[in-house]
Parts: sequence; structure tokens; C-alpha cells
Amino acid sequence: MAAMLQPQIILLKEGTDTSQGKPQLISNINACMVVADAVRSTLGPRGMDKLIHDEKGNTTISNDGATIMKLLDIVHPAAKILVDIAKSQDSEVGDGTTTVVLLAGEFLKEAKPFIEDGVHPQNLIRSYRTAAYLAINKIKELAVSIEGKSLEEKKSLLAKCAATTLSSKLIGGEKEFFATMVVDAVMAIGNDDRLNLIGIKKVPGGTMRDSFFVNGVAFKKTFSYAGFEQQPKQFVNPKILLLNIELELKSEKENAEIRLSDPLQYQSIVDAEWNIIYDKLDKCVKSGAKIVLSRLAIGDLATQYFADRDIFCAGRVTEEDLKRVAAATGGTVQTTVNNILDEVLGSCELFEEKQVGNDRFNIFSGCPSGQTATIVLRGGADQFIEEAERSLHDAIMIVRRALKNSTVVAGGGAIDMEISRFLRQHARTIAGKSQLFINSFAKALEIIPRQLCDNAGFDATDVLNKLRQKHALPSGEGARYGVDINTGGIADSFANFVWEPAVVKINAINAAAEAACLILSVDETVKNPKSESAQGEAAASAMGRGRGGAFRGRGRGMRRR
Repeated sequence: MAAMLQPQIILLKEGTDTSQGKPQLISNINACMVVADAVRSTLGPRGMDKLIHDEKGNTTISNDGATIMKLLDIVHPAAKILVDIAKSQDSEVGDGTTTVVLLAGEFLKEAKPFIEDGVHPQNLIRSYRTAAYLAINKIKELAVSIEGKSLEEKKSLLAKCAATTLSSKLIGGEKEFFATMVVDAVMAIGNDDRLNLIGIKKVPGGTMRDSFFVNGVAFKKTFSYAGFEQQPKQFVNPKILLLNIELELKSEKENAEIRLSDPLQYQSIVDAEWNIIYDKLDKCVKSGAKIVLSRLAIGDLATQYFADRDIFCAGRVTEEDLKRVAAATGGTVQTTVNNILDEVLGSCELFEEKQVGNDRFNIFSGCPSGQTATIVLRGGADQFIEEAERSLHDAIMIVRRALKNSTVVAGGGAIDMEISRFLRQHARTIAGKSQLFINSFAKALEIIPRQLCDNAGFDATDVLNKLRQKHALPSGEGARYGVDINTGGIADSFANFVWEPAVVKINAINAAAEAACLILSVDETVKNPKSESAQGEAAASAMGRGRGGAFRGRGRGMRRR
């Protein structure tokens, strides 16, 4: 009786919502399955796009998993993990963002019946980790290296990897055109890892085919002053001077005060200002540079001065573009015009100013260092060009990865079916419950070819049966067979040049299995909904205290209000 009368121990703040145990785990799995369903239809060459309209009124049309996940603004704590793995896949590999979310969702879906039947989550986690380890080793075994090929062969192989990535995007209709462009851009920056050396400039108007590649730097004509039109618009083998100083008459920033005893001295002060600017401009001309670019303003006096001497100048060039010009032309950005040496000047084979759509572009091509490239994208709607840029970003990342880790695997669901078959066979050699768990992991991998079929409008069951039969052949010749998107049957993905870097699949399976294990290991969620209102109350009471200061300081004998 005494035990019953003991007061309840209150550990957490009043109003705290705690949910734990099996229902909580099932709820988390359901939330993740809903997220996976949101991006499910965007997978593959026949995937649909999502139109996302945010509170600011901006519309985004995309089928890039990471972009959609970012814009969906998911608030469920467990489902946020899927957003994070999509982001990590995007930053690490660049492609396969939808794949990783789908796989994680499917692993959890397969785990759900076991959890409902009372299986301890740790048993599932252990088996899933084993299965992921085996799957990754199998991918490494099946991957084909493109190392040791000639440059031309390598280029064509990389173009095929880029085309596979682009086939599922909005610009898939012109994938060969853009794939070549992407490979040229990645080859241009060589071993440099900085993605910002590849500039993508968007110009509305024209068609996709009007997009072009510049083996060098191109940027929109900057703000120009009077006298700009008199400058030459084309140079062959010019010297280029890059500056980070203003070339214009400036008023004093501070409130300067000069006291004169003689009014005639005033003219000498004005002359001194003019002499300073003319001295700077003279030094620029004497350096032998034919093109002067500055991150800061080049005023109308300087513009006219350079125009008279057949020199091209542009001020207010963005820092990113100036760095790319420096990397491409071999020049160095100067913060002074004194003692300009030949070594700090850049050079290029051809400079020209060209009209692209409604804009004028300054184009530097045939650069000696060649460590940068620019793709100028054309298209109708702004949303279309934005999506084309995201698609090219994915393709550029894939080509870079394929260059570094030069192994590729068959796409179109072929590699997924092969790993699934391998894991099913391996599961038979294991005694105990983990046989079932590894089997469910293998079944989950089939979601990729299944979804490819569903999105293309084919009979998924029929196609998967054909694939299972082909992959089960003892000779192993069916290992490269995947979904044929064009006919609705199956085909040798490798022979059809549907390839993807092995690192994409390895990263996707790793991240998806990790996310699934993480969600399965959570058995309680502690939520404190009062924390936000508590902050509001604290702020309100602070304001009350501020206003009520008069009341608090009442002295004795003061009349109460």
C-alpha cells in the first residue's frame, strides 16, 4: 500500500511529449516511407518532375532528389535523416540522390513487418550492416576499370557516363550534345578539384542547342562608362592586366579639411588629384597590357583614356570571374599599378566581345594555363535554364568522379539485380534469423529496376521476372542485364552504354544502409513543444518587466494605482 502512495517522480519539464517503443519506431518508418514516396516518381529517364512553389512565390521545377528534398522543408525529425543523406550524396558524388532516398525507404519498408512481429531492431541492424558490406565488395568485384585507355577512348567513355546521368534530366533529349560539353569542361580544369573553375552562365532565349562551350572564361559585360563603345572589341594574343583598385577620381571618404593661406594654392591641390589618377593610368598603358580588368570601378575618365589608346577595360568584374581569368590566363591580380612586371600579366589567344541573346559577353579563349572552362546555357523559361544548370552540375560531378575512381558499373538496374541475386544466394548459407533479414535487404535492392519500369509505364512484375531469370544463369552472362527503357524489355546495359561510376552505387548503398540502421536504432522521441512558447513567454515577461519598472520601484507611502 505504501508503495502505491509514493509520489510520481517528475524528470522532464511539464508538457514534454515522449513516445517510445515499437509504435514510435513504426511511426518513424512510416514517415520515411512517405518521404521516399515523394521522390519515387522522379527516378530514371522516364521520371516525372516536381514543381515546388515556396512561400516567397518562387517556383522550381526539378527531378534532382537533393533539390526536391531541400525545398520540401521536412519537419519530421526521423525523416530529416533522409534529407541529410540526399545532401551528402549530392556533395560527395553529385548524382544518385533519388536512388539513395528510395533505397533507404525500401530498407525500412522491408524491416517494418519484422519490427511488428517483435524482432529486436539490433538484430536487423547487424544483418543490414553485413549485407551492405557484402554488397559493396560485390560492386567492387563487378566494376570495370577505364584506366590505361587513350585520351580519345577515355573521353568517349566519360561522355557515356555523363549521358547516362543526363538521360533522367529535363535536358535528356540533348544528352549527347551536353555530355561532350561536360567532358570537355572537366578535362579543361585537369586535376584541380575546385568546381568553381567551371563557370555556368545562364542567358534566357534561344534553344538548348544554342548553348556553347568556351575553353576559357566568358562573363557578361560589366557596367560600362562613357567612351566604352570606342574601345576595340577583339584582340589576338593580348596581354591582360588584372587589378583590384579603383581607377577613378574619388572624393575624400572622411571629412578632410585643408586650410589655405593663398587662394592660388587651391589649383595645385586639384592638379595633384588629377596627376595621381593620370599617373596610375599611364602606368597601366606602359605595362603593355591591351585588356585591363578590375574588381572595383573603372570610371569614365579612365574608360575614355584607355579608349583613346586602343585598350579594352572592364570594371566591377565579380571576384569569381576575376579569379577564373587569373587561373586561365596565368595572370596575377595586382593591388597596385607600380612596378608592373611582365610575369604578372596574363595572356590568351583570342579575346572578343560577342552578343549572346540580349547580353554582351566578354570571351577569353585559347588560354595557356587552360585551368578553367565556361558553359553558356540558353533556353526558354528561367526555371528550365535553372534545372539545366542543376543537371549539368550532376553530370560534371559524375565525370570528375569517374576520372578519379576510374571504375564503372552497368546502370539501368543491372547492378542492383546482380547484388540482389548474390545476397539471396549468400543468405541461404546462413543459419538463423539473419537469413531472413539479408533476404529482405536483397529484395529492397530490386526497388531501383522496379521503379524504373513503373515510371516508364511498363509492367514491372513481368520485367523483373525476366531480369531474375537472366541474372540466375549459371554462366554469369546475365550480370549486366538491366531494364531497357526504349522497348520495355531487358537489355545488356553495358553494351548499350548505360554506365555509372561504381562510386555512385557504393556511396548510395552505404548511405542508405546507414540511414536505415540509424532510424531503426531510435526507440524514443522526446519532444518539448513548450520550448518555443517558453522563449516567447520569457521575452514577453522581460518586456513586462521593462514596462513595469515604475511599479517595481514604488517607495513607501506611494499611492497604489
